Amino acid sequence: MRIFPALIASLALTLSGCATSQTLSRVEPAPAAAVGAVSSADPRASAAGEAILAAGGSATDAAIAVMLALTVVEPQSSGIGGGGFMLRADGTTGALVSYDGRETAPAAATPNRFLDESGTVLPREPRVYSGLSVGVPGNIALAAKAHAEHGTLPWAKLFEPAIALAEDGFVMNRRLYDSLAGNKGRADKSDTARTVFFGADGEPLPVGTTIRNPQLAHTLRALAAEGPKAMYGAAPAAALAAHVAAQTPQDGRMTAADIIAYQPRQRDPVCIRYRIYRVCGMGPPSSGGIAVAQMLGQLERFDLAALGPDSPVFWHLLIESQRLAYADRELYTGDADFVSVPVAGMVDKNYLAARSGLISPDTSLAKAEPGVPPGAPLARGDGPEEPEHGTTHFAVVDAVGNAVSYTSTIEGAFGSGLFFGGFYLNNELTDFTLIPEAGGKPVANRVEGGKRPRSSMAPTIVYDQNGKVMLVIGAAGGPTIPVTVTRAIIGVLDFGLGAQEALALPFAMAFGDALLIEEGTALVAMKADLERLGHKAIRIAPAPIKANALGRGADGTWQVATEPRLASLVTP
Repeated sequence: MRIFPALIASLALTLSGCATSQTLSRVEPAPAAAVGAVSSADPRASAAGEAILAAGGSATDAAIAVMLALTVVEPQSSGIGGGGFMLRADGTTGALVSYDGRETAPAAATPNRFLDESGTVLPREPRVYSGLSVGVPGNIALAAKAHAEHGTLPWAKLFEPAIALAEDGFVMNRRLYDSLAGNKGRADKSDTARTVFFGADGEPLPVGTTIRNPQLAHTLRALAAEGPKAMYGAAPAAALAAHVAAQTPQDGRMTAADIIAYQPRQRDPVCIRYRIYRVCGMGPPSSGGIAVAQMLGQLERFDLAALGPDSPVFWHLLIESQRLAYADRELYTGDADFVSVPVAGMVDKNYLAARSGLISPDTSLAKAEPGVPPGAPLARGDGPEEPEHGTTHFAVVDAVGNAVSYTSTIEGAFGSGLFFGGFYLNNELTDFTLIPEAGGKPVANRVEGGKRPRSSMAPTIVYDQNGKVMLVIGAAGGPTIPVTVTRAIIGVLDFGLGAQEALALPFAMAFGDALLIEEGTALVAMKADLERLGHKAIRIAPAPIKANALGRGADGTWQVATEPRLASLVTP
């Protein structure tokens, strides 16, 4: 997998305080409410979802309320200026539907969008901190479609918690403060954003300060009253497009027509049978569901339960499986509306068995090459892209067992830095592969007008042997997401851990030729063993991950699992 040299460090910085040995101390799971359960990255957003459930709302209603509340209290990670993917499982029938609210490139965007006249990739600042990186936001359109099909409360009701947080204010916690301080030049790019989050000295307002965002409250009130036309209607679309276009230095600028034309998509989920369980995730333009399915499918022949999480061989096997899955990911995945993605072939049992045969418990592959799954296009190149890590995940189950797994993003911390209507606009278009050709072949994930960039997001729902939902999970952290989700699923299904314990498992992942193992965990003591198994350039560092989950216990109650690495940062 090709990466940028500073990826590991930038991921850790952007997720703002994700892993130290002291933050991995056990966190007791929150009790599930009688009306359902919510897990999110911020307790105030979880409270918004819980309030909607208590009012008789569905899991879909509550998930939308969480997304809106996170726009207010977690502006660095997601919100209405970005997009997302939602999986929804029916509590009665188990039927699964997935929604794609991924951002789109302007119609006039070209494959050379991020290149200068000589064909060289533009420097980071003009490439990311400008309108070049902004895609048409999709979260509101996704929410409206999902609500129309699965909502029970009035649309406007879902906005009430977020409006109250924006108008009455919320307390600055350590996580938001650290993210603001670590992303100056981006978070404070806009004069309006500075008035909300920064003091006269140019520094973030202190932890404990009450933050009010009246402009965002006004935007949310308009959306509550008018529905999605308050963003995608002619006049608001023209205002948003003009704001983005004015800060777009080259290539196709966003137009009102791009915003008006935006439509969320209902996609086919990607499901795989893993042992006695059914694991389902998001399909293209996300690569996350495919990657999770491939890793699990490749590992199924190994007795992971016998190895356990304290075995260096288990972590070696997981790393090797990730390397193979990511080799396929880079070559074959992209927006299926534009390129042929061999989804069925990539998760085919026989194909995964052949890929699994490349994995040895005794030694590491010298190089992980992509395979040739059934139906794979051969005339295709791959190339480097930037990670996404301004992302959040939340999980909701309602009183009748409907489950929603929703990952929402603005790509980098504070997105493009462009601030409009009280919220940050995404820099999602940098998730496209920056160089459109490799080896004389077009890259599947190159920029094209109206196209959705490839994602790593992996909202996932796991069913037990009786077809009942048992785990609702997802993560943030850009390319770390599929690995984070897979290792937690293995924790629950193979190791018999509760959802909270599974999220607390250590983290290890290959980044190109380097291997990151999480500091302050049992993996540090395994470093020499991993080196003997052939892993090189091992770096001990914080884990740039953030996951949330709901796990159903044997008694049918839901355990609310939250990221233990953030436990000390989300409470002021």
